[in-house]
Amino acid sequence: MTVTSLPPPRKRSSTAGGSARSLQKGQQTRAVILEAALGQASHMGLEGLSIGALAEVTQMSKSGVFAHFGSREELQIAVIREYHARFEEEVFFPAVREARGLPRLRALFERWVRRVSVELDSGCIYISGAVEFDDRPGPVRDALASMVRAWQSALERAIALSIEEGHLRADTDSLQMLFEVHGLILALHHDARFLRLPGAIDRARVGFERVITTYLAAAPAHAPRSAAR
Repeated sequence: MTVTSLPPPRKRSSTAGGSARSLQKGQQTRAVILEAALGQASHMGLEGLSIGALAEVTQMSKSGVFAHFGSREELQIAVIREYHARFEEEVFFPAVREARGLPRLRALFERWVRRVSVELDSGCIYISGAVEFDDRPGPVRDALASMVRAWQSALERAIALSIEEGHLRADTDSLQMLFEVHGLILALHHDARFLRLPGAIDRARVGFERVITTYLAAAPAHAPRSAAR
């Protein structure tokens, strides 16, 4: 019986392995560019992103940098998504492991404050991006607004859970409370980063506790001794 010869499996494996290595190398290169772009945007804003500067930092050609993103706009959107992913890892995911209600809400705010405190020498892309793109419609603004809304929705949900758990008053306006809490972070960023005022972080924490106190549910009254008998 004649056996039909097949292509040597080694050659097929080598081709597949080469493709996998090429894909992995491309992903690694993209990650290096994105890391440099994130650092650049943190200091100079999304509009400060420069293909030429990134090529110099990463020791690549301009065409090489451009090939991984296709356009400056796509690069800006990729930076926004990467910033949001890191924000979730540092702030959101650890905080949601806390108990539902006030423990979780407090953890979200505290981790947010810590994030701001380490960004004093760079900057918050959420805040700087809002200034750059507040009146400039387009895909970059849409991407940025979408990430900010996602974070605000998470905070609003934490407030709603605090109401459900009986930690906050039933008549608490979750959107109003969200507005006040978000305002504390904006004030913190302004005073700590722009004015370099000492004590801004502590004032933000004090302000948060005052907001909590405003909406705090009354502790259940203890039953009179006579009624307990």
